Amino acid sequence: MSQALVSTAHAQSSVTAQTDPAEDATGAATATGAPYDKDLQRLAEILGALHALRPLCGETDDPSWRDRMIALLDVETDQGNRRRLFIERFNQGFRGFSSTYRTCTPAARLSMKQYVSEGSALIRDVTTRFSR
Repeated sequence: MSQALVSTAHAQSSVTAQTDPAEDATGAATATGAPYDKDLQRLAEILGALHALRPLCGETDDPSWRDRMIALLDVETDQGNRRRLFIERFNQGFRGFSSTYRTCTPAARLSMKQYVSEGSALIRDVTTRFSR
């Protein structure tokens, strides 16, 4: 199931390689971002959660969820406030689960399954609505 998220994320990232509408020429955030920013920020949080949970439960993913986040950042953002927002959301997802779970539990496994499903749905939705 996580392979589907990887494939879909790669397809989505190739669709959105445009200029960063949330930043002006100086790199400062403007009042309006991309119309799908809320979805991608949620995706960043999900990637952070999966980066914490999957290794804890013995899953070895290549590329890692952090590497997938870096790829998303490279395609979606330039340096600036928008990029920092995405990074912060990733870190929130990571910290939330790494501070809660020390071992893999049934609840952690359920969370992983739900996050992979939600992430896949977000990517599908953004890709469907905003690809050309």
